[in-house]
Amino acid sequence: MEIKGKSLKELEQISQDIRDRIIDVVSRKGGHFSSTLGAVELTIGMHYIFDSNSEPFIFDVSHQCYPHKLITDRWEEFETIRQFGGLCGFTKPNEHKADYFVAGHSSTSISLAVGAAKAIKLKGEKKVPVVMIGDGSMSAGMVYEALNELGDLKLPVVIILNDNEMSIAKPIGAISKYLSKLLAGKFYQGFKSKVDKFIKNNMPEGTTYLAKRVEGSLKLITPGILFEEMGIDYIGPIDGHDIEEIIETLQIAKDMGKPVIVHARTIKGKGYKIAEGHHEHWHGVGPFNVEDGEFIKKSSQKSATAVFSDALLNLAKKHENVVGITAAMPSGTGMDKLISEFPNRFWDVAIAEQHAVTSMAAMAKEGFKPFVTIYSTFLQRGFDQIIHDVCIMALPVVFTMDRAGIVGNDGETHQGAFDINFLRFIPNMILFAPRDNETLELALDFAYTLNKPCAIRYPRGSFKELEYQASPFELGKSELLKSGTSNKLFVAYGNGVSKAIDVEKLHNEDIAILDLRFVKPLDIDTLINLSTKYNSWYIFSDSQKQAGVASAILEILNQENIKNISIKSFEYEDSFIEHGDTNKVEESLGLLPSQLVKQVIK
Repeated sequence: MEIKGKSLKELEQISQDIRDRIIDVVSRKGGHFSSTLGAVELTIGMHYIFDSNSEPFIFDVSHQCYPHKLITDRWEEFETIRQFGGLCGFTKPNEHKADYFVAGHSSTSISLAVGAAKAIKLKGEKKVPVVMIGDGSMSAGMVYEALNELGDLKLPVVIILNDNEMSIAKPIGAISKYLSKLLAGKFYQGFKSKVDKFIKNNMPEGTTYLAKRVEGSLKLITPGILFEEMGIDYIGPIDGHDIEEIIETLQIAKDMGKPVIVHARTIKGKGYKIAEGHHEHWHGVGPFNVEDGEFIKKSSQKSATAVFSDALLNLAKKHENVVGITAAMPSGTGMDKLISEFPNRFWDVAIAEQHAVTSMAAMAKEGFKPFVTIYSTFLQRGFDQIIHDVCIMALPVVFTMDRAGIVGNDGETHQGAFDINFLRFIPNMILFAPRDNETLELALDFAYTLNKPCAIRYPRGSFKELEYQASPFELGKSELLKSGTSNKLFVAYGNGVSKAIDVEKLHNEDIAILDLRFVKPLDIDTLINLSTKYNSWYIFSDSQKQAGVASAILEILNQENIKNISIKSFEYEDSFIEHGDTNKVEESLGLLPSQLVKQVIK
C-alpha cells in the first residue's frame, strides 16, 4: 500500500479502511485488538516519513503491528492472522522484509534500535531507526539500560512512545500543555539548537551556568524531564490520532539527527466504541459479535487458570503469610481476584519479572510464603533472579507457571516449552506438576508446606477430566495410575498424563501408566522397581525434549546402571514451535493421540 505522497484526506480514508479491516478479521478470527486499533495513525505516520524497506521499523512486543502488516502488502493475507500456516500475530522477518525483528516479549525495541544505529553509523549509511513502544513496556528495566547508552552515544533514533493508558509524567496545567506544543514546533527546535551552540561557544562560564539553570527550570514544568536528563530530546505530548500533527512531528524528529522521543497520546480500541479506553479484556480477544461486542464462547469448562485462582484464594484465606505477585498479567493469571480480595498482600508490578522474583525472595526471607505467578514463557526473563536471589539461599518461593506447553495462536515467542529445562538444573529447586483440576489444588496445598523453592506448571485452557482419584502430594513420590500386562510403560508428567491415558485407550494392549508428579526430585525407587516389569518406556510431557523429562529419567537409569530399558520421548523436538490452533500445531508435530499410538505400535 502506497502511503508517501498521499493527501491528508486520503490518509484519513486509509486509516478508516485499516480499522475496518482489523475489526472485521479479528472479530471472526480473534487476535490483539485494542492496542492495534489505537496505533493506526501512528503507523501511517511512520510509513509516511520513514522507509520500511530500508530503515529499521521496530515494534515493541509488536502486538500493535497489524496496521503495519496491512500497509506492507498483506491485506488479503491478513485473513489468516494467527492461524496455522498464516500470518504471525507479531512481527516476523521471514514473513516480510518490512518486519525488522521477531518480537513477542516486551521492552526489547530500544536496545534493538541502539544496535541498529551503531551498525548504520559503522556502515556510513543515512538511515534512522524508528521505534514504537507502549507506555506499559516502559516499566521494564531493559528500556532504561538502552536509553542510558543511547543518551550517551547521541545516535539518531526516533522513539514513538505510544501512551494509551497512563502518562509517563502528567502534564501540569495550561503552561505545561502550551510548552509541550512549543516543543513540537520547528521554531522551538531550531531556536533550542542555536541557543545550545551559542552558549557552548560564546558564553562565559558563569553565564553558561545561569543559562543551564534557566533551561533546567523550564524542564521542571515539562513532561519530558526524565528523558531530557538522560540526554534524549523529548517532543510531546501530541495527539496520536491526528495524522497531520504526527507527520509534521516525525519529520522534525527525524531531521534532528539525534535520539528523540515523540510522546503520543492514543486511545486503546480507537474506532470501535465498545473497546475504547482501558479495558484489559479487549487487549487480546477471541471471536466476537461486532454489533454488540459479545464474545463467542467456545467452552464452559473451568480453565486451569480459574482453578488455580480459586485454590490460591482459599489458601490465602487460611494462611495470612501467603502473598503473591504477577507481572502485568493480573486477569490472564487469575491473580486479579487475589489483588481485589487482599490488595495489601497481592500485587501486579507491571512488566518487571526480574523485580517480581527478587522482591518475593525478600518476602520469603521475612517469613512470608510468596507465590510468583507468571506465564512460563515470561518467567524466562527472571532466570538469573531465580538462581541468584531465590535458589542460592533456598528461599521458599513458589513459582506457579501458567501457559505451560503449547499456547496456540501467539506462537514461538509465547510457547511454554522451556520451563522444565531451565529450572531442572538449578540446585535447591523442586519441580512438580498436576494432571487435572483436583491435583492442581493439591499441588498448591503441598507447595505451601515446602521450605525450599519450587515450581508448578499447568496449561492454558482446561485440564481434561480424568477418572483417577487423586492423593495428596508427597515430596519426590510418583503415582502408578494403572498396571499393565504388556512390557510397555507410559511415564507422564503434568498435562502429559491425559495424553498418555488417551493413547493407552487407543492401543489394543494393556499398558501401565505412571504419573511422575515430580521431575525433580525423581521417584528413584519406583523407577527402579518398574524397570524390572516393563522395558519399553514412553515419555509424555508438554515440554522441550533436550534437558527435559526423558533426559532426567535417562540420567537416573544411567546412575543406577539399568541398561535393559528403551526410551521413546514424545516431548517437543529441537525447534521453535509455530503459531496456530493447538490441535493443528500438535498434529504438525505428530503429537496427537491418534498419531502417537501408531508410533507406540510401530
